[in-house]
Amino acid sequence: MLDITIDRLGQESGVPVLLILQIESSKGYDATPQHYSALKSALEHLGVIFLEPGEAGPGGDGIRLVAHASDDGMRPEELTAANDD
Repeated sequence: MLDITIDRLGQESGVPVLLILQIESSKGYDATPQHYSALKSALEHLGVIFLEPGEAGPGGDGIRLVAHASDDGMRPEELTAANDD
């Protein structure tokens, strides 16, 4: 959806790709709080919103994608002879 590759995340965050892979597999023993902060900041910059517990209804914390305006044109039911240009 956001087209975020591991290489792009590494580039955006400054965190080495190998360390990101280790973090994803729960083996990021060398990761520091600064690494996690850099990853979070990069993901937010790329369109991810981090939710606190209760922000999205019942349940724990989570994520949401930033809503982007879409320019898909007019929907079929909006088409009329008046706007047929």
